[in-house]
Amino acid sequence: MAEKQPFLTDIKTLRERARQHIDDGAVTAGYNAERDTVIKLLNDALATEIVCVLRYRRHYFMAKGPNSKSVADEFLAHSNEEQGHADQIAERIVQLGGEPNFSPEGLASRSHAEYVEGVTLTDMIKEDLVAERIAIDTYREIIQYIGEKDPTSRRLMESILAVEEEHADDMADLLAANPGDKQG
Repeated sequence: MAEKQPFLTDIKTLRERARQHIDDGAVTAGYNAERDTVIKLLNDALATEIVCVLRYRRHYFMAKGPNSKSVADEFLAHSNEEQGHADQIAERIVQLGGEPNFSPEGLASRSHAEYVEGVTLTDMIKEDLVAERIAIDTYREIIQYIGEKDPTSRRLMESILAVEEEHADDMADLLAANPGDKQG
């Protein structure tokens, strides 16, 4: 019978490891993910969130029509939540020793979601729903890629994914309530 592995590394070894590479901050020798790849994935997610902030914010200001006030309020709330996601992702990138890419140069190409303005309220809702669906699939793939190698980044993306799913539900509900407005 094989000798049982202790649950934790002995304290002396943990203390020695903690003192090595102290400039790496939160990233210790026990970090098992490919850090550069995770940082790139997180920067792509950051770009996606920024594009979503901008699209929702434009939709908030451009919403017109009989049901526009409540829909506009929803757009604004989603824009603010997407900004919170962007901030959380940027913070995690820094924790991993990377640099969050906020550059407007190439923002649209780094983002998984597109920036589509939409003309009518229904168009706007549809474009926001499409973007949420793209984020859901993308974030699910990021979570699967990270797996157990980086539990902190995985949990962050899982919490953001849950909100994106709520946003998609909200947009689907709004679309059902506004099936074909005539805004122009």
